[in-house]
Amino acid sequence: MDLSVRASAAIRDIGPAVYGYLRMMLDEEDDARDVFSQWAEDLWRGLPGFRQECTLRAWAFRLAWHATARHLRDPYRARGERLPSSAASRLAASVARSSAMPGGRRERLRKLRETLDPEDQTLLHLRIDKELDWDEVAAVLAREGPPVSAAALRKRYERLKARLAKLARDEGLLD
Repeated sequence: MDLSVRASAAIRDIGPAVYGYLRMMLDEEDDARDVFSQWAEDLWRGLPGFRQECTLRAWAFRLAWHATARHLRDPYRARGERLPSSAASRLAASVARSSAMPGGRRERLRKLRETLDPEDQTLLHLRIDKELDWDEVAAVLAREGPPVSAAALRKRYERLKARLAKLARDEGLLD
C-alpha cells in the first residue's frame, strides 16, 4: 500500500481519538489544532520508520504525547505567520473539525483531571477513555527506548484512582 494512502487512513481512523486526547490535554482549542497538525505531520513522516514494536494506535498516541509534551515545554513560543498547508495538515484540520468534543460534559470531573500532571492525565485518558491495554499505555508513555513496565503503570493507576476518589469526595462528587 502506498505511503500516502496508509498515512491518510491512519490519520482518518485514529485521528478523532487523538484529537479528543489533545482537547483534553490542552486548554485552548487553537493549541489542540496546532498540536494535532504537528501530530499528523509526525505520523506522516514517521510511518516509514514505524517498527511495529507496539500497535499502530499506541504508536500514534505516543506521537501525540510527544507533540503535546513539546508544546507544553514551550508555551510562550513565538507565533509566526502560518505556512501553507501540506496534505497532512489539511487532512488533520478536517479530522479536527469533525471530532470536536461537545462542551459542558462533566465539568467538575474535568476540572479535577486538570489538576493532575500531564502524564497522569494521559494515563487516565488512554486507559479509561480510549481503553488501551496496559502494554499499549506503556508504549505511549515510554520516554526513549523500551516501554515502561506495565505492572508499574497498573500500580501508579491504582494510586491515581485513590487520589482522584479523595479529591472527588472533597468536592462533593462522591458520598
